[in-house]
Amino acid sequence: MRSYRSLFRAPEFTPFLLSFAAFAAAQTIGGLALGTLVFRATGSPFLSALSMFGPQLAQLLGGLFLLSAADRVPPRATLTGLGLAFAVTTAVLALSLPVWALFAVLLLQGVVASLGGGVRGGLLTEILSKDGYVLGRSVYNMLWGLVQVTGFATGGLLLTLLSPQSCLLLAAALYALSALVTRLGLTARPPRSKGRPSIAATWRTNALLLSSRARLLTYLGLWVPNGLVVGGDSLYVSYAPHAAGTLYACGALGMFAGDLAVGRLVPPALRPKLATPLRLLLAVPYLFFVLHPGVVLSAVAVTIASAGFAASLVLQERLMSLAPDDLSGQVLGLHGTGMVAFQGIGVLLAGTLAQLTSPGTAITLTAATSATVTLVLAALARRSPARV
Repeated sequence: MRSYRSLFRAPEFTPFLLSFAAFAAAQTIGGLALGTLVFRATGSPFLSALSMFGPQLAQLLGGLFLLSAADRVPPRATLTGLGLAFAVTTAVLALSLPVWALFAVLLLQGVVASLGGGVRGGLLTEILSKDGYVLGRSVYNMLWGLVQVTGFATGGLLLTLLSPQSCLLLAAALYALSALVTRLGLTARPPRSKGRPSIAATWRTNALLLSSRARLLTYLGLWVPNGLVVGGDSLYVSYAPHAAGTLYACGALGMFAGDLAVGRLVPPALRPKLATPLRLLLAVPYLFFVLHPGVVLSAVAVTIASAGFAASLVLQERLMSLAPDDLSGQVLGLHGTGMVAFQGIGVLLAGTLAQLTSPGTAITLTAATSATVTLVLAALARRSPARV
């Protein structure tokens, strides 16, 4: 399966993407609105960044307790329920709540969201054949990039016309639409694995997955460099309050271009060699922020750097080659949970640095750390070849 036409001939691939697109649009519009709301209320770069990306840190809790459910629950019913849960909680965020209450709701969202990535990722492996997974995942990622471009651009425009609370209500409606498309467009499937979800099963399988040196290095490569860069990205609202939507849209555009090139144009034999160069590309352009450039130059740097997010495609392909088929949901769920957890850690680090220095300096420092981690992981892989 090496063409987009063959992908879209697969039953359910289109409704799967449409459901995800509505969910992703809600996340981008709602996240920008919430970050703006908190920044206006507090004037704090740290709290603004935490409101947009902090819920991802809460997904670590879900990863510790809920991930075994990713392969042990019916995917259609689970994704429908998650869409409805996010619709309700996002509508609650639109109420006039104190800041601490906003973060309590975000904590709940983060814990619940930890299940969604694994269920959705595992479902994709059922909808597509194995030879179509990388191409299908690239389309999935490109769609995420396109939705971010339009979502952040639209969100930025809407915030000039509407209040953040109104934008949050729009996001709630989009979550409800995602639930509806999931329910009507996908087929009911049984769980991929037998047994009841449990904390013990989650921990046991996570320990198994991380016990392999090959998988551990792959997971760290997916989690840490990405998380540090996203931490820097979370400072756009405080770095350029009137152009944050533009910077986020440029980042999504760069991510789209990178996924298109790696997923469709790069030969499979060459892809494994690109993991380290792409992760370095993800970080190095942000070193330019030490000069505190204006919006235009910042947008160029963000666009170029974000093409490096395509490293995730390469590393996900490696991860799936090391994964048992009946655990694909938890394998991808652990990837997603760890990734967003490290993104949350990156947000905490970047927000703290921004409070102590400036947003531009914090972006530079997190990018430098990301590049250093990438080089260390590459050296470890060369020094002691990983075994499954």
